[in-house]
This record gives sequence, C-alpha cells and structure tokens, in this order.
Amino acid sequence: MIPFWSVIPFIVLLLIIALLPIIAPHFWESNRHKSILVFIVSLPVLFLFLQRNPAAILHTLEEYFSFILLLTSLYVISGGICLTGDLKATPVVNTTFLALGAILANLIGTTGASMILIRPFLKTNSERKNVAHLSVFFIFIVSNCGGLLTPLGDPPLFLGYLQGVPFFWTFTLFPIWCCMNFALLGIFFFFDTRAYRRESKKSLQLDATHLQPLRLQGSRNFLFLGGVLCAVFLNTPWRELIMILMMLLSFMVGSKKARARNQFTWGPIVEVAILFAGIFITMVPALMFLKEHAVAFGIVKPWQFFWTTGIVSGFLDNAPAYLTFLTLAQGLGLPPEVAGIPESILKAISVGAVFMGANSYIGNGPNFMVRAIAEHAGFKPPSFFHYMLYAALVLFPLYGMIHLIFF
Repeated sequence: MIPFWSVIPFIVLLLIIALLPIIAPHFWESNRHKSILVFIVSLPVLFLFLQRNPAAILHTLEEYFSFILLLTSLYVISGGICLTGDLKATPVVNTTFLALGAILANLIGTTGASMILIRPFLKTNSERKNVAHLSVFFIFIVSNCGGLLTPLGDPPLFLGYLQGVPFFWTFTLFPIWCCMNFALLGIFFFFDTRAYRRESKKSLQLDATHLQPLRLQGSRNFLFLGGVLCAVFLNTPWRELIMILMMLLSFMVGSKKARARNQFTWGPIVEVAILFAGIFITMVPALMFLKEHAVAFGIVKPWQFFWTTGIVSGFLDNAPAYLTFLTLAQGLGLPPEVAGIPESILKAISVGAVFMGANSYIGNGPNFMVRAIAEHAGFKPPSFFHYMLYAALVLFPLYGMIHLIFF
C-alpha cells in the first residue's frame, strides 16, 4: 500500500507551478530558484522509493530522459529555423498563418511550430492597432489544439506513446481535430474581420507600405527534424542517441543567423527540464495511489475523463494531467483495448489534455513563451485572468460541442 502522505509532494509541486508565476513572478523567473524548490519537494519521494522500490524510480527516470530529449531536440532544431517577412495583415493571411501552424504542430510539436511562426505572425500585424486577440488565438490553435494528431504534437501524447499507445493511433483523432480547429479558425476569422474593419486608414496604408516577402532561413534543419521523427520509432537507447546527434548536427551545420534572429536561448527548455524532473519523480507514488484507489473516484465514462483531464490540464500542465488520468483509467479494470484502457476513454483523455491545455497560460509550455514574445514585440497580450475569460467565452462552448458529438 502506498501511504497517502507520499502523494503530497506531487500536489505541492503542481500548486507551486500553478501559483508562484502569479504571486511571485520575479522569484519564479530564476531557474536556480526552481531547481532548489523541485529538489526540496522531490526529496521525500526519492528517500522513500530508493529504500522501498528503487526500480520504480529508475523506470520513471528512463521515461523522463526520453521525454525531455524529444522536447529538447524539437526546441533546439526548430530554434535554428527562422521565417521572416511582413505580409499584408488581412484576416485571410492571419487565418492562413494559424491553419499552417495547426498542421505544422503535428510535425515539429506545438513548441516548435509556435517558435517558428509567432515572430512573422506578429511582424505581419505590427502596423495594426486592434490586435489583442491575435496572441490569444495563436495560443489556442498553434500552441495547443493543433497538436493532436501525432505523439510529436504535444507532450501528453508522447507520454502516451512511452506508455504503449501506438504511434499512429492518434490519427484516429482526426475528426475531432478537424471539428475543433476549423471551428476555431472560423471564429478567429470573424473576430479578425471585425478588428480589421475598425483599423484606421493610416494603419492600413502603413501596413501596405511595409510589405516583405516571406523568407526561410535554416531550412537544412528540416532534415534534422526528419531524423528526430524517424528516431521516435526506435527503441532506447538508439532513439535518444539519434535525437542527441540531430541536435549536435543542427548546431554544427545549421544556420547561425537563423538562430540569432530567433533570439535562441536555453532558458525556456532548461525551465521545462527542471520542472518535469520534479513532476516525474513526485508522480511515482501519486500514480500508484491512483491505481490502488481508482474505483473510489467514480470517474468511469469517457465524457467524465474528457472534462476532468481537461480542467486539470488547464491549471496544472497538461502532460502530468494526461498521465494521471491514464493511470486512473488503467486501475478501473475496464477492457484493455489500447494501453490497458478502452479506446473511447483514451480518446477522451488525449483530447481533454491537448485542447484544454489552452485554458490558461500555465496549461502548456508554449503558452507562456508566446505571451512573452508578444509582450516583447509590444503587443500587450491579455493578463492571466483576461486570457482565461477569452478561453471561457471561446473555448468552452466548443468543448461542449466536442462532448456532444464525440463523447
């Protein structure tokens, strides 16, 4: 039996991740501070399991290594691809940007697609004034909902792949992907058309005189992204070795100018690595506890998994939320169709985690990155709670639609 107290570090760590960026943003900026907090919170779990069950810790550290290497390789390689230019900032152009991002997210991850497209997207709209909605819908579509179709798309899906979900299983989510993303693109087009009509003649004339064709720098890095994609199908340690090799080649022969233009830094991925080290360690007893007491939670239907996974994802990061509810489902003793659970429930968990990671800035890693880049570019993105209001008004009716149609 897993003692209940051993679950507390996991809960504490998630609360730290959710609350400290809001109540102590300056303190939270330091990766050194994050490292100290993660180490302190993880220590009781490490002490307990190194005594009782060291194999469990070793297994989760292996999964962590594979997980963080995928994220790092996608982040590093895509950081050497730079798309520049300044198109005419019409609703059609903006909607095309977001549609391209929704597709690209499945090939290079929501983080990679966000980092490649956000700067030219903002540059294209830099002469417009009514732009508060742009970063919001970019986060909705490119940083979250677009990445549903492959394990490369969003971190929760790669965790599922490591847990035994077949790589191509996520293609079965294509109808749900289409339903959500086409609806979001349609709503964005309506929003952006209204905003565009409110622009002054001066802004539109300025936009028309600052046109630059799109140019791609660092295209060689797409070969290395292809190498990472091929590596995913291999077993450990070859998968990880090839990912490391692709990163090294990206740095050695990739475009230095493209990486400089992207203002590439290690800070964001170091932050992700630190936080997920703590999450993976403290999650071990939490997942065991869930398996032992799964029936007591009363969550047994696909729609229940869709909403509970999603709501937790929006506030406590979607990757651990996915793994938590996958483990809960595995403890119910239901037909083991895919990864030990019914396929309908796995669909609900996957969709809830990916889509509802868009509910707040802390729901998914790229969200804060996009907000920071937009802020740096002078776009004044919505505050934390103003963003959540956007999510409530735009996303939750669409979640209801997904619930009624698919779950």
